[in-house]
Amino acid sequence: MRRVDRQVTDPDQIREIITACTCCRIGLCDNGRAYIVPLNFGIVEKDGRYTFYFHSAREGRKIDLLRQTDWVSFEMDTGHAIVEGEKAHSCTAIYHCVMGGGRVRLLEDPAEKVEGLCALMVHDTGTPKWTFDPALVDRTAVIRLDVEELTCKVRA
Repeated sequence: MRRVDRQVTDPDQIREIITACTCCRIGLCDNGRAYIVPLNFGIVEKDGRYTFYFHSAREGRKIDLLRQTDWVSFEMDTGHAIVEGEKAHSCTAIYHCVMGGGRVRLLEDPAEKVEGLCALMVHDTGTPKWTFDPALVDRTAVIRLDVEELTCKVRA
């Protein structure tokens, strides 16, 4: 990271920033070109390591690309604001940003899919207990991203 003065390494602060984010963008490669998809997400943290879950239709460009790889990059951000200055060069932006990458896979086991969908619902609603219609679980793609690289940056 070029601006080490903006780097966040405190696990509690990183967790707080991730929790505040409402969208995670995953980056895939499609014939040598970047393909970036914004997704809502769920989070599971265990022993300081993050797993993100996403849901999707079972078909489409994103699913086709995920079947071709076992790695994605990701980015999420929150707390955006522009701080105006008297001159153009003195304007700046404040933000909180988390980026990284990790191993990704499409879940097939219904119990694992429900675990991921519950994580999504907890992150979106704050409510911990959910049940899902098995037929809907079967028709839903659930993507698991085991984070292996993570950096966090804040401009406050």
